[in-house]
Amino acid sequence: MVVVPVQTALALALAILLNRKLKAIGLFRSLFFMPVVFPMALVAVIWRLILARSDEGMLNSALHAVSFGNWGAFDWLGDSATAMASIIVLSIWQGVGFQMVILLAGLQQIPGELYEAAELDRATRWQQFRHVTLPGIRGTLVFVAMLTSVLSFRVFDQVYVLVRGGGLAEDATRTVMYQAVTTAFDQNNIGQASAITVVLFLIVVVLTLIQRRVVRPGNED
Repeated sequence: MVVVPVQTALALALAILLNRKLKAIGLFRSLFFMPVVFPMALVAVIWRLILARSDEGMLNSALHAVSFGNWGAFDWLGDSATAMASIIVLSIWQGVGFQMVILLAGLQQIPGELYEAAELDRATRWQQFRHVTLPGIRGTLVFVAMLTSVLSFRVFDQVYVLVRGGGLAEDATRTVMYQAVTTAFDQNNIGQASAITVVLFLIVVVLTLIQRRVVRPGNED
């Protein structure tokens, strides 16, 4: 579960950065949110071109230029060691804007008087973040983490478009949803695919119950 902590932390950092009163802040918010509105299939195709094995692949071409010709063509999507990392990077890049918007809304609900009081008490930026910001968005942060966990279980488009037919790389990047779909349609095993989806449903229910337990008023600091 690399995506959950990394994407949540990155979304929080972006939300804090974009919560400031700066010129053209709306433009920056739109730029960070833009990948969310793109269809995942389109995003996966673009990243497939970026990570292409040939010398014409954008990443290989960039590394070739930076290394002054010492970097050869590398199969990012065909190697089991880098295929999952590629999917993780794509998932974080495409989805972090959505979590950022949710956290940004939570940050804007924190009363400014709390920060003013903290400044009067000579609290540092880190102390303000720890004792004002985090408690203020505790429920929102837990919701974002749980939502990201659920979305990470249902990853399908990225794997299907990027590493479909990739041999060992495809085996190394199988997700719960991808396994269910391929079992149902490629292996024509509807029973096993249904069992996988039931397990996924139970995981979502457990995560939902955990979220309700954590954020209920009785657990607030």
